[in-house]
Amino acid sequence: MRNSLALGAAALALGLPQAQGAAPAATGPVGAAAATSATAGAVSTPLHQAAERDDVSAITQLLARGMPIDARDAQGRTPLLVATQGNRIRAARALIGAGADVNAKDGIQDSPYLFAGASGYLEILTMTLAQGADLRSTNRYGGTALIPACERGHVETVRRLIDAGVALNHVNRLGWTALLEAIVLSDGGPRHQQIVQMLVDAGADVQLADADGVRPLEHAIQRGQTEIERILRAAGAR
Repeated sequence: MRNSLALGAAALALGLPQAQGAAPAATGPVGAAAATSATAGAVSTPLHQAAERDDVSAITQLLARGMPIDARDAQGRTPLLVATQGNRIRAARALIGAGADVNAKDGIQDSPYLFAGASGYLEILTMTLAQGADLRSTNRYGGTALIPACERGHVETVRRLIDAGVALNHVNRLGWTALLEAIVLSDGGPRHQQIVQMLVDAGADVQLADADGVRPLEHAIQRGQTEIERILRAAGAR
């Protein structure tokens, strides 16, 4: 089964420039973060750590001191991606407001925009869209942000991505569209019924089959998803 495929790709270690000299003996959150970074072997920068703590004061101080806003940690993550992964909304707002790259990908092809979309982190997603998120960008499975959002039942996230103009009929490397994932990888419950209806209303192709030639309606029937079957038939699915 394609939905059981898991790409066990380890995060690629991109490395960081070696710190020059010892960490300054400073007090407060910035100094503490710097000391932590030194003892951790510079796996992450103080800015990454401030983002993880949702510490806007430290973020502001570090940026004012000239710390690169899109510095990478050992996994290739920017501070904004670290903030996004923890749904640290205040940190994300501060970093995006200062010009952080919302499309910068890590070693496993996650970006702040893609991760927020897949995770249903609506506030951060909205900020990334306003900052120029690349709607055509794809994750390690070759899917847009819309596809995992549909799979996971993030109704408002799906609505926001559809309104933003993400391609409805994009096919990922597993051979699935957003509509197919909303059926194949769901229990057919109320959230996914709503998502299927939104996709249909927005113009998703209800005839577009998966890589094995199985169409959305067939998948819904096989899984006993009667309400989704009804929605698809009403849209002309065969």
